[in-house]
Amino acid sequence: MKSLETERLILKPTTTADAEFIRSLFNSPKWIEFIGDRKLKTIKEVENYIKTKFIPQFERLGYGNYTIIRKSDGEKIGSCGLYDREGVNGIDIGFAFLPDFEKKGYGFESVNHLKEIAFNDFKLNQISGITSIKNKASQALLTKIGLQFEKNIILPNETEEILLYTLIQDK
Repeated sequence: MKSLETERLILKPTTTADAEFIRSLFNSPKWIEFIGDRKLKTIKEVENYIKTKFIPQFERLGYGNYTIIRKSDGEKIGSCGLYDREGVNGIDIGFAFLPDFEKKGYGFESVNHLKEIAFNDFKLNQISGITSIKNKASQALLTKIGLQFEKNIILPNETEEILLYTLIQDK
């Protein structure tokens, strides 16, 4: 599991050492509103989530969830990743930031870099993005990195309709 870098950011594979940060992110108001309440309140619950969800995918595919760290001060500001998600064709590119770090260009910088890595290093030929119908900022970022709206979907075991965006790169 190797880290990735942009001009201002380090994208480090998420480990249990990031549990406190992940707990803060997963319990932030926009995460709960737009992504959903994972009901992870304790560090132990978050560590278990990381061990059972994030690390196995890294071991299986070589990519997964990255904690985004600002180079200038080492602050953990958000996460982004490539997820093998049931109900989504292609690998899902996802992202979230703590409120203090939104609208500073970090989303585009990290997610666009991850998209390039997905196609060039991981040799994916399709990435998808899913977002809440209400999350206009997420929709704008997916479009800005080149994904196009495909259709409305409902993920397995869910009831809320969400938007699916895709980008296919010919090899």
